[in-house]
Amino acid sequence: MNFKQLTVLAGGATLLLSAAASADFQGLSYEVVAIDGVSGHWTARIYADLGAGDRLDAVYGNAANPLSMGTSSSLYQNAFGGNTSAAINPALYAAFPSLVYDSWVTIGLEDQGNNALSDIGMNYGADSVSTSDGSFYVTPDDAQGQEVGGRVLIAQFTSLGNDSHLMGMISLQGKLADGSNWGAESVSYDFAIPAPGALALLGLAGIAGRRRRRA
Repeated sequence: MNFKQLTVLAGGATLLLSAAASADFQGLSYEVVAIDGVSGHWTARIYADLGAGDRLDAVYGNAANPLSMGTSSSLYQNAFGGNTSAAINPALYAAFPSLVYDSWVTIGLEDQGNNALSDIGMNYGADSVSTSDGSFYVTPDDAQGQEVGGRVLIAQFTSLGNDSHLMGMISLQGKLADGSNWGAESVSYDFAIPAPGALALLGLAGIAGRRRRRA
């Protein structure tokens, strides 16, 4: 197994990324986008970091490399939300403000507008997403898979408890800027709220109620 160092954007923490990965896949990163947006919970977005002009087409799991995305506690699920960003209707935010913090997976987009995301063989539980023979994906012709600012959004999770961790293992595939394929298998992550000092430096403290931004 090859090891490369993963630098986490939120708080500057470092982890070890274990994966068989292409040189252009730069790892996973996350941003804390709300604390107590839903009382007692924190919300983070997870990104695949890519080279300029690269794209992400699929996040998957198979028998040899099962996919698991979840939390050490429990995830917030809004009754008006859904398992993927394709189910999120931003027109409902005003009437149901907590919908902003729903937990979902995606490739590139945060709501249903022009969203071509599909999935097959995925298991969406109350507190986790898993599969040993499935994927959520877009086609290589779908613009939402293209990196924006060097990254592609893959999930938003709202986890109970400020001491909870977002943890998982996923495999990814896409295309490089030159049209060739790239892949990364069994990429593991363990994300937590950064130390208060790091949050303050990033201007993240006290941002409960912040609205989603398009990645």
